Amino acid sequence: MKLKSVILGLFLSVASLMASSVMVKDAYVRATPPNMPNSAAFMLVMNNSANDLEIVGVKSNIAKNVELHKHEMIDGMMKMSQVKKIDLKSKSHVIFKPGSFHVMLLGLNKPLKEGENVNLTLVLSNGKEIKINAPVKKVMSGMNHSSMNENKSHGHM
Repeated sequence: MKLKSVILGLFLSVASLMASSVMVKDAYVRATPPNMPNSAAFMLVMNNSANDLEIVGVKSNIAKNVELHKHEMIDGMMKMSQVKKIDLKSKSHVIFKPGSFHVMLLGLNKPLKEGENVNLTLVLSNGKEIKINAPVKKVMSGMNHSSMNENKSHGHM
């Protein structure tokens, strides 16, 4: 009796791993003020599979262009650039967050308001696609209000 339940348990855990080998958590898209043509999406992407993968693209009908981007420090300046792929190693994760990897939504069809949702699709190197329904959130660019006020008083923004 015990052996059967162990085998069944193993079968169920393997089946659930196969079904969800790549998972996305905590996805959100930044709300935009009127006339702001671009936004960004952030999330946690986990690869629970035994294989190294790559995120090779992203799609959405919310904007004219949807691209994978990263921020990096080059010669003391923070620069943003498009990337063709993002490595997603086996049994690891990649965090899309401000100042790092993110999805750029360029040429939005409409302003993004808090409380709405945006559909995104991540394209993986193995041909699989992961559909994401991300809520739109109003967030400051990684700053709290007190540091913004300090920056204003020094003439920096």
